[in-house]
Amino acid sequence: MQDISVQFLFDFGSPNAYLSHKIIPAIEARHGVRFEYVPILLGGLFKMTGNRSPAESTAQIENKRKYLFVEMKRFIAKHALSAYRMNPHFPVNTLQIMRGAVAAQREGVFERYVERMFAHMWEDGLKLDDPDVLRATLQADGFDVARFETLLADADVKAGLLANTQRAFERGAFGAPTFFVGDEMFFGKDQLRDVEDEIVRVKGGA
Repeated sequence: MQDISVQFLFDFGSPNAYLSHKIIPAIEARHGVRFEYVPILLGGLFKMTGNRSPAESTAQIENKRKYLFVEMKRFIAKHALSAYRMNPHFPVNTLQIMRGAVAAQREGVFERYVERMFAHMWEDGLKLDDPDVLRATLQADGFDVARFETLLADADVKAGLLANTQRAFERGAFGAPTFFVGDEMFFGKDQLRDVEDEIVRVKGGA
């Protein structure tokens, strides 16, 4: 039974969030916990913190860019994530699809929506900030397109995403993926090892 809070703050626009998403189920199975997925708007969080994406911050640091590429290849190979493909349209504006995640929570289709959007972004390479592409994708996946389009413009849905992002900022987050085990924060896919250690520590104490 779940006895600790484990959260995964994500934005579909982060390749490292996708890679984390793919290995979270194994962690859940090993430790008998469930990660709570919390949709945030990464662009909004960047503005709040003055942070920038790795693509921007390392643009002039060739050695670091090369290393980050190697590090990602290692992670992909280690976890056999061969379906991953860099999105050719990167960076993709994720405002609408992240609002869609909040809408999907309210409609009871969140897990399926998250799985499909991560796959479309980082396996299929779709340009999900194109309204026509998003509409066709929702329809192909069996979602109620008209209902989703209504909810994307809903004030409560917009406020929900903003609230998640503001709360993330207030808790110390500055990017994605970010994880919380209780109040302990961890940033980046490589910190999932420490996330596991903290889960074990807390469960042992419980």
